Amino acid sequence: MVPRVPRSFRARLLLLSLLGLAVRALWVAFEPATSPVADETMWLTWATEVLPSAEVGFSPLRLRFVFHPPLYLYFVGVPFALTGSLAVVQYLQCLVGALLVPALGLLGRGTASESVGLAAAGLAAFYPELVWFAAHFWAETLFSVLLWWAIERLVASDARGSAFAAAGAGLLFGLAILTRETVLYFLPLAALWLAWRRPGGVRRAALVVATALLVVLPWTLRNYLVFDAFVPVSTAGALNLWQGNTRLSRQEVYEEYWAVRGRIPKYQHARERAMEAILERQPLWILEKLRSELPEFWAAHAQPIVHLERGGYGVVRRPLALAAVAVVLVPYLAVLVLFVIGLARLPAGRAPLVVLAFLAFYVLLHVVAHGYPRYRLPVMPALFLVAAHGAVTLRARPRPATDRARLAAATAVALVLALSLAPSLVRWIRTPWPPPWFEGQGVEPGRDAPAGDEAQEGR
Repeated sequence: MVPRVPRSFRARLLLLSLLGLAVRALWVAFEPATSPVADETMWLTWATEVLPSAEVGFSPLRLRFVFHPPLYLYFVGVPFALTGSLAVVQYLQCLVGALLVPALGLLGRGTASESVGLAAAGLAAFYPELVWFAAHFWAETLFSVLLWWAIERLVASDARGSAFAAAGAGLLFGLAILTRETVLYFLPLAALWLAWRRPGGVRRAALVVATALLVVLPWTLRNYLVFDAFVPVSTAGALNLWQGNTRLSRQEVYEEYWAVRGRIPKYQHARERAMEAILERQPLWILEKLRSELPEFWAAHAQPIVHLERGGYGVVRRPLALAAVAVVLVPYLAVLVLFVIGLARLPAGRAPLVVLAFLAFYVLLHVVAHGYPRYRLPVMPALFLVAAHGAVTLRARPRPATDRARLAAATAVALVLALSLAPSLVRWIRTPWPPPWFEGQGVEPGRDAPAGDEAQEGR
């Protein structure tokens, strides 16, 4: 029998959730004037112009949208159509984003202790990058909340033997897949974990998978009806896989990709070219990818900084820009340090195993495709959970013992993270900031910034 969640814990978790909501709402209200950057413009165009247009009228069958999954498009488009206000969408996103706080609180309690749950919830409530995303039009906020509530329900089903929690996990996994397709490939691993050495685990695992696939199936069928092709969710993955493995430049990939006529032929061509590129790079392919993508994935950089550099806030005074960078990066680096400490002292158990399994899966997925700082946001909650354990054990007296195996594993992870972070940290030290290629766009140039360098394309 799993003990009920104490009332005092629930009260503190509710308070942290409300504080997380307040911080996000305040950021939406007082964020400096800004404009959409990069894919934000794509989401806004499709959600506010194409989706409600007379030709589409919110009908999936009349919508020629297949490059990305659809849920975030409707998440933005429907409230905007009802109210005519993007601010309403932003505040709705604040509310959704704050729901990550109780998910991590409950998961932390299940993986370690109430103290760990509250520490993880606090990180989710106030982590600057999560707060920033709530005010911007990217799918990360919605995806992260759906994903981590799915994992929380998965762990709850395992702990309680609950079919109801398993169905909830499947529903949430399905919605997460319709927001970001990557989690589709984690579903078999989640089911295997739930079925492994648990009475009734196979039935609950089958229920998770069946429920998730039933949620996704209507969109897969829609893709077949509209495009006459089997596309499980979206087509973006093929292009990302090709870009991340080819030796062609980004511009060359795009030129070849756009030369192919039709959405499905583009998808098929990108998939074939990706497989060719991977086969051509054997047998050292995965080693090359680890060396190239881990530094990109774990870089000391973040989307708010990219937004600043690209001129999303207009021209910002350099001291203020540097302060903003510090606000984003210092907590990130602190979480990594605490993560390593927590990893060395993490208790054995099924719940920590599935959290770490998802972390390893997601990092490897982006090693195979390509890494970028924004892509790590959905796994930051896994780091929060382990880092929270590290913070709690640092304060414990006496501190828990660390066996040699865990210490060796934590040391290896620390080394990998240090090597991954090193290139970006060296760039921060050696390169005048803002980078020369952003001069005159987002931040007023420093006195030591050289002029005349060619512009470099960002992501």
